[in-house]
Amino acid sequence: MALDPKTKTLAQTLGVVVTMGALAWASVPAYNWFCSVTGFGGTPLVAEEGTQRAILDKTIKVKFDASKERDMPWEFKPMQTEMTVRIGEEGLAFYEAYNPTDRPVAGQAAYNVAPFQAGGFFNKIECFCFTEQVLQPGERVQMPVSFFVDPEIVDDPDAKYTKHITLSYTFYEIDLPEDQQAALDTGAVTGPANQNDAKASVN
Repeated sequence: MALDPKTKTLAQTLGVVVTMGALAWASVPAYNWFCSVTGFGGTPLVAEEGTQRAILDKTIKVKFDASKERDMPWEFKPMQTEMTVRIGEEGLAFYEAYNPTDRPVAGQAAYNVAPFQAGGFFNKIECFCFTEQVLQPGERVQMPVSFFVDPEIVDDPDAKYTKHITLSYTFYEIDLPEDQQAALDTGAVTGPANQNDAKASVN
């Protein structure tokens, strides 16, 4: 029996919501992947470095926000509160994380942008949120995110009036990678557990 259009649309919408909920429950990386390829919930898209695009004379303000899951022991904050970039121009911002505990702590960042309609036009090129981050006891790092706002935003009937975009991250504690945990168990770790070229340690 064929479904009428309204029932079919409702079923598809419920399917997306259920899928989103399952991915969010299963893991932060899976949820991030789902949202980054669909723009769901105001989630910024992921672009390849060197993507050709126009750079407009029009500017937009980008604000930065940071939060943590309740049990996440890190300190986490943006290094800048806001910046103004030309639409289409690559911007570079930094977030700082600090592990004040006496144990290594692994984290993964979930992310989104506001307002909702700007999510499909905010593109990240490189970001600390693409992989898990591991901080050793007392380690402090500055983590970069490079991004641009797609010029097509000026032609979108809903998003073209956007004056500022807020990029938000929430860090969750996750289990250490198996190889790092094994190294810790055997006492083989002598430096930062996660060596990421895009992450700068700060003394």
